[in-house]
Amino acid sequence: MTDLLFTLYPWVKSLHIMAVISWMAGLFYLPRLFVYHVEKAEKVQNAPAIFHEMEEKLMRVIMRPAMIVSWVCGLIMVLTPGIVDWGEVWPWTKGVSVIAMTWFHEWLNARRRAFLSGQNRLTGRQYRMMNEVPTLLMVVIVLSVIVKF
Repeated sequence: MTDLLFTLYPWVKSLHIMAVISWMAGLFYLPRLFVYHVEKAEKVQNAPAIFHEMEEKLMRVIMRPAMIVSWVCGLIMVLTPGIVDWGEVWPWTKGVSVIAMTWFHEWLNARRRAFLSGQNRLTGRQYRMMNEVPTLLMVVIVLSVIVKF
């Protein structure tokens, strides 16, 4: 099994990076869509329905599959012997940040459902502020993996 994990490692790592890029694109874009949904949708006929469809497809077709592939590939890499030294700090900071990013993903999905049911209570400004969360988490994750502090 160890030989297989070592053989597949570069492929799994490549797929992981591609999935993370796709997931991050969605995490950056969905809050921006929410900003426009709050601030502009009511001014244009049928715009709320268009925003609902865009938000739902972004979550279902891009973000959720990318998150799942990121997690699966990440766990495969973690299980590959010799890749992670759990005595260092970086795997723990990355792990906590990935869990926080997953929580943020689910928070966005809950906000999407709130829009759909007419229960959104957040402003465009609040969504703009929340749009910084994935950036901060990305910084911690990248520094954790590259610098290995």
